[in-house]
Amino acid sequence: MTQINLTPTAQPVREMTTTRFLSREVTARYLWAITRLCLGWTFLWPFLDKLFGLGHQTTVAHAWLNGGSPSKGFLSGAIGPFAGIYQSIAGAGWVNWMFMIGLLGIALALLLGIGMRIAAVTGAILLVLMWSASLPPQDDIFMDNHIVYAIVLLGLAVVGAGNTLGLGRWWTQTSLVRRFPWLA
Repeated sequence: MTQINLTPTAQPVREMTTTRFLSREVTARYLWAITRLCLGWTFLWPFLDKLFGLGHQTTVAHAWLNGGSPSKGFLSGAIGPFAGIYQSIAGAGWVNWMFMIGLLGIALALLLGIGMRIAAVTGAILLVLMWSASLPPQDDIFMDNHIVYAIVLLGLAVVGAGNTLGLGRWWTQTSLVRRFPWLA
């Protein structure tokens, strides 16, 4: 007589767990990648608006290409404990250039998925500086979207969000990044 084993084996359970785990991992990678792309757009849009005066926050007459100052409006309206510092540099040429290059560089790095470490750190610094120019925030004692975005940016670099829907894997294999790993 043939014996039938009705006891479940460990193998199917392991396969099911592995499949579920990979599915969560893949889902997480794509969610982080989509978050990266969305944040990239949040840096690219103000760059384009301030450069061309697309009418969202900047009119054509105040566009940087038409002689406007990308930093003057925001920094001259600074409030809080650092208001004097920000108001004193509002509209300075070097501030305009640093702000615009920063916006574009961070946006491109996030959208392409390259240079995630440097984009995360510089983006977080820029966001914290913008946060500190309007203390206290309108809706909270200290927390606002600038702080949340800064933390999310750092998270993007930690999880390697540039590797999914981006050029991150290729970028980290280039001789430049192998020579200077901080560019990853």
